[in-house]
Amino acid sequence: VQLVESGGGLVQPGGSLRLSCTTSGFTFSSYAMGWARQVPGKGPEWVSGIRINGSTYYSDSVKGRFTISRDNAKNTVYLQMNSLKPEDTAVYYCATHCDALGPAPDCHYWGRGTQVTVSS
Repeated sequence: VQLVESGGGLVQPGGSLRLSCTTSGFTFSSYAMGWARQVPGKGPEWVSGIRINGSTYYSDSVKGRFTISRDNAKNTVYLQMNSLKPEDTAVYYCATHCDALGPAPDCHYWGRGTQVTVSS
């Protein structure tokens, strides 16, 4: 199983980014997917999850600003992040094979992460 995140970068407060997680090595359409983030010195925070039927979960800190989606034809899950705040700065990780959709699932497979920095 491989999960490869992309799309991170530096963005000003109020800006937007779209993260992508391209996967291989498993039947993507059969598994829920999710995103978590981590700031150095702090524990990971589960951000969002999406089931195979399209139902979603968002943490309170991102609800209304982030949107998770999936493209089963491309084996890819996305995280559209709008109205970004400095406190959204973190390394964002993609995950799968989790025991729940949220709020703190235990996931078996993780990507290596992509850095998102929100700063003026």
